[in-house]
Amino acid sequence: MGAAAITMNEAAEWRPAVNPWIIALTVTLATFMEVLDTSIANVSLPHIAGSLSAGTDESTWVLTSYLVSNAIVLPLSGWLSSIVGRKHFYMGCVALFTVSSFLCGLAPNLGTLIFFRVLQGAGGGGLQPSEQAILADTFPPAKRGMAFAVYGIAVVMAPAIGPTLGGYITDTFTWRWIFFINIPVGILSLLLTSRLIQDPPYFKRRKLNETHIDYTGLGFVALGLGTLQVVLDKGQRDDWFGSHFILSLSVISAASLIFVVFWEWHHKDPIIDLHLFRERSFATANFLMFMLGFALLGSTLLLPLFMQTLLGYTAERSGLALMPGGFTIMVAMPIVGFLLSRYSPRYLLMFGLSMLSFSLFNMTKFDLSVDFRTMMMARVFQAAGLAFLFVPINTAAYAFLPRDKNNAASGLMNLARNIGGSVGISLVTTGLARRAQFHQVRITENLTAANPQFRTALQGMANVFSGAGAGPGSGGVTALQHAYAMMQANVIRQATMLAYIDNFWLLGWVIFCLIPFVFLIKKSKPGGPMAAH
Repeated sequence: MGAAAITMNEAAEWRPAVNPWIIALTVTLATFMEVLDTSIANVSLPHIAGSLSAGTDESTWVLTSYLVSNAIVLPLSGWLSSIVGRKHFYMGCVALFTVSSFLCGLAPNLGTLIFFRVLQGAGGGGLQPSEQAILADTFPPAKRGMAFAVYGIAVVMAPAIGPTLGGYITDTFTWRWIFFINIPVGILSLLLTSRLIQDPPYFKRRKLNETHIDYTGLGFVALGLGTLQVVLDKGQRDDWFGSHFILSLSVISAASLIFVVFWEWHHKDPIIDLHLFRERSFATANFLMFMLGFALLGSTLLLPLFMQTLLGYTAERSGLALMPGGFTIMVAMPIVGFLLSRYSPRYLLMFGLSMLSFSLFNMTKFDLSVDFRTMMMARVFQAAGLAFLFVPINTAAYAFLPRDKNNAASGLMNLARNIGGSVGISLVTTGLARRAQFHQVRITENLTAANPQFRTALQGMANVFSGAGAGPGSGGVTALQHAYAMMQANVIRQATMLAYIDNFWLLGWVIFCLIPFVFLIKKSKPGGPMAAH
């Protein structure tokens, strides 16, 4: 009993041999690189397809393959770390990600590129959970908020700058360099990790020959999450359940994940520790993290798409409009980390959700003549709300968990954010397409010959084209036909604009309705334990 008490005290008092902030920067380096890779390839797909003689639909598997393997590894990272050791697992993930990035850049055809993207996603899937667990163990509860703020800057900023950076690299150099830029970062991360990071004494590494591997659970987790990610990524493109392929994968995913819940809950040595959800604060934090990913990636997709398709912005100009939001996050997150040492996460979460919903409601005032400054400020308000969410959610998640559960918890938290992001992207892309069709039908109902305003507008356009020389001799196209084409283009733009507004309303109300869930998180002293470890 005495020896056990001494061991527990030593574990509670353990601190890393180097400055913990150096460790935080070290592990954040690789995570920023990995999160960046989830979005940097998006704008390069047409170039990749053209270079490798592939169709546009085929090239989207470059994104899907990465997301599938990434989603499968995320919840397994805690279990894998317990077998090989967290430091070794983390370094292995960095090495796999770096090597596969190099091979992606050299890929001679699409099939090879997709294979290496699967390996890259598998390596990247273990980075974020390992980093969060390392931060949770490295910093005492009173300083975790600030540590997660450093991590949050990387996770929130990377998806925002990814498309702009990817477009610049592709236009200036070649698409292969979006993969090659990972190599020096990966090598530096490996060198720093090998010298600076160590596993804490209470981290128990299990011997593989004494571990009963749950092959059934492992197989169904991979099948369920893999098919779910394909459904979310391909659903809108294939018309959802109108496609037998999507319908079949949806049934397989639902059945597999339901089986996983029952199997893992009752298994003696589960791959995923679902019993963590018994802790109310952790379960609530997971749900809020899911919704944060939903709002973050959903709105991150909408804004640049809106600026480039309806306002005519270049990728560079839309990136400049989003950039102040990134600076806002960089400034706000350390402030949030400091405030967590003085105030309960509940208060910060309520403020963050209110600010984020306000920013999304503010975007519903956009129109086709919205100026650059308005777009920029809307993103700044949104970024401020996001900064007040990410850090408190992570802090609350680990608050009442034993320290030896940090690794398993971090895998589930990151899975929640990633799946939430995929759901958010699927929802807004589907919403844009469906609501644009809806509004187009409603608008054209009034554009008939019986409508005097329509006739007047059409005749005015025809007169303009006629005055510009668009007569019967212009290739057989009359001024009236030009007017009809112009009217149709205006209808499509107006319908699409209304579809964006509908999506902003939806996201705003979803986030606003999350505020009551904050009260499900247990009360805790500012910056303090939250649990007896």
